[in-house]
Amino acid sequence: MSDTETKPGISAAIIAQGDRVLMVRRRVKEGELMWQFPAGAIEDGESAEDAAVRETEEETGLTVKAVRLLGERVHPKTGRLMSYTACEPLSGEAHVADDDELDAVAWVTHGEISEYVPYGLFEPVQEYLDKALPH
Repeated sequence: MSDTETKPGISAAIIAQGDRVLMVRRRVKEGELMWQFPAGAIEDGESAEDAAVRETEEETGLTVKAVRLLGERVHPKTGRLMSYTACEPLSGEAHVADDDELDAVAWVTHGEISEYVPYGLFEPVQEYLDKALPH
């Protein structure tokens, strides 16, 4: 297999707490800032769920546990394999822990999601948040 040339998949953590979900504003090239879920590359030998937990802690300082994998897809904008994991906060306060990668964090209500992500969410993620968050 020639998987050595393939970029690693990206794992995103979907963290709902109370009536909000955690989003981060990433510093992407040319300083354009973009809201998304805490996420990062899956390392060798790591599951998507483990990567979601690790990336959340590295980026936001929040300790979470993976609840379940919500789904996977090839991202329409990046062409990278994306995994989405529902996570539950265990301890800590979400903040910008990695200011090279992030500019801000926000706890977003169900009604605000479309303001942060105008192009819509991956369907299994939207379905999970429709159930997890009051609206």
